[in-house]
This record gives sequence, structure tokens and C-alpha cells, in this order.
Amino acid sequence: MKIAFVFPGQGGQYAGMGREVAEKFPTARAAFDDADAALDFCISRLCFEGSEEDLKLTENTQPAILATSVALFRVLEEKGVRPHFVAGHSLGEYSAFVAAGALNLGEAAALVRRRGRYMQEAVPVGVGAVVALLGLDLPAVQAVCERAADGQIVSPANLNSPGQIVIAGNREAVDRAVTLAKEAGARRAIPIQVSAPFHCALLKPAEERLSVDLDSCSFSELRYPLVTNVDAEIIRSAADARSALKRQVSRPVRWQETVQRLLDEGVRSFVEVGPGKVLLGLIRSIDKSVTMLNVEDEKSVENAVKALL
Repeated sequence: MKIAFVFPGQGGQYAGMGREVAEKFPTARAAFDDADAALDFCISRLCFEGSEEDLKLTENTQPAILATSVALFRVLEEKGVRPHFVAGHSLGEYSAFVAAGALNLGEAAALVRRRGRYMQEAVPVGVGAVVALLGLDLPAVQAVCERAADGQIVSPANLNSPGQIVIAGNREAVDRAVTLAKEAGARRAIPIQVSAPFHCALLKPAEERLSVDLDSCSFSELRYPLVTNVDAEIIRSAADARSALKRQVSRPVRWQETVQRLLDEGVRSFVEVGPGKVLLGLIRSIDKSVTMLNVEDEKSVENAVKALL
């Protein structure tokens, strides 16, 4: 039975995440120590004791989720549960690359802190918007975005699952797209409270700044094959890892295709490693027949070990 570990992006964070596993498992505590040592502040304290407000700041959220996800991964690996494939949603792709051995945790933590800052600085607060559209397919969403743009930017940002596509761009253009989407038959349009319009062309300045940092990082060959956000293709090389992370910032997350690729490779068990169960919900709408587990605390670690070994 093939297993894929999938790592969440922003949105699933919560105050106290990771504290229990750090207290119960020395391997998890050591992961938080590695992240703390690489940063200019104590990310473990933010995860364990910080406020929801502080955790919502993008430059905090990204290293916090990364550290928590990698700590949980290391506990699973220590207990003998290892994946055949890994993948991550947006920020979660960094967690997946650390799990695969392409990046070390300290370097990745410093990278995603800067990534969060660059994303925030690329688009002033209030200029951009992000909305999830339910009930339209990709061609319909693309048509809506093209009509709504009117000299501004709005485009599909997360191709999450059948009937769930997130759009991002200039606030006015996104508002126009929502109106057109409802006219085209969208069931719902749900505003997503994030601090910048991720995965659209407005983030190009952030992509350019991050590319310089990625060029100075040392990448290794992958121990586990990874399915990328940007191409939904399997990669194993250090060069491909760097390229995927560079292109990811301003391009859509092709999550539905990523999951489908894993299914095509014979994956029948998906383990969401990190805070929340957002990815399992998306996977369920793609294929209900697979085994789905999440790992975010001591009990869920034990459940996953029992189910998979």
C-alpha cells in the first residue's frame, strides 16, 4: 500500500499547535529547537504560547506551520512510518522538501520567514483579495477572470478540487469576478482572510526577491519523490526542487492535479502532517475511497502508526 504525506499551507494554524508533541517526543522538540536557532525570534514559543493574532501574520505563520509540520514528520519517521511520496500545498511544499531531505529545516525556516515578508511587502494590505469560488469548473473561472480583469489582475490561484477554485488579485477585479461568477452559476463565493493575494501575478516582485535567496541555498537530491504545486509533476533532483519553489510564488497551486497524480501512482493512503485537516477535505472530494489520516498531536500520531504499520 503506497502512502503519501501531504503538508498543509496557511490557514490551519492555531494557538498551541505543536506543544503537546514537543512535550511528548524529544524528536519533535529537537525540530523546534532547530527552527528557533535559525530565526531571529523563538518560533516554538509563538506556536505553543502565542496569540492567534500574532500567528496570523504571514511572516510568522509560515515558519510556525513549517516547524510544526516537520516536527510531526520526524516523529512519524522515527516510529517507522515513511512515505512513498510527499507533496505540500503552497507553503506546505517547503515542509515536503524538508521531509524529502532537499532542504534542512533551519534554512527552510529562514527562507519561509523571508517569503512571508516578501509576499506581504509585494502588495499593500487592502489592495489585494482572495476568494474561493464553489461550483464552477476551471474554464468557467478562467473566463470570468478574463472578463473581470479590466486592466487589473485576477486569476485562478488554487485549483483545489472539483468545484473549488480560489481566485486572487486586485480587490476591485476580484469583486467584479465574484459578481460574474455568481451570474455564471457559482454556488458560493467565500472571502479568504489572508494578508496578501498569493499565487497571482501581483506577487511577481516577491518571486524575484525569493529567487535570489533560493539561489544561495544548498539543495540536496530528494529521498522521497515529490509532486510539485506548479507542474503537478514528480521530481527527485535538487535543481528541480529549486526551480519549483521559485516558480511557485506567482503561479497557481495545482492541488487537484497533484492529488490525481499521486492516485495514478498507486497511493491509497494520505496522511496530512501538520495543523488542521484542510487537505484531507480536498482529497475527500477528489476520491472518497482512499484512507485518510491526519497527524497533529500525540493521539493522532498513535492512530497513524497503528493504521500504517
